[in-house]
Amino acid sequence: METSLIVTITIIAALAIILLIYWIMRYIFEKRFRNWQSAEITAWQTELEASRKTAVTRSRAVLGGRFTEQMAPYLPEFRYDPTEARFIGTPIDMIIFPGLSEGAPREIVIMEIKSGKNPQLTPVQKKLRQLVEDGMVRWEELYHRAEDASSDL
Repeated sequence: METSLIVTITIIAALAIILLIYWIMRYIFEKRFRNWQSAEITAWQTELEASRKTAVTRSRAVLGGRFTEQMAPYLPEFRYDPTEARFIGTPIDMIIFPGLSEGAPREIVIMEIKSGKNPQLTPVQKKLRQLVEDGMVRWEELYHRAEDASSDL
């Protein structure tokens, strides 16, 4: 009987030790997971806040640039009569018709207005500039008669 009692006590002690080790290991890994999770949430929130600030800064820069583009005819650096400028916005900012206010336009000026720390033309704007420089500009007329449109109905 003593042998079976010793075996039983040994088995119970072994199970108790295994359970104790299980609970300790579980506690350790859950604590590590919570710490990792907390660090990840903090890093995510910091990154989110930085992204929001960057987005607001960029948005303000874009809005400021658009405002400058539209107000350019009224700035001291603008060399033309503001009444002769027509704002387009995209892909170029403005077309100016010097002499238009006098009834005798002398030329057509396509203007792109840039502001900011590192102003550069977009690839499309560079291509448009090249087309103008190469003389790839033409005049077209389109006539539409109201009676033609009503006959289609």
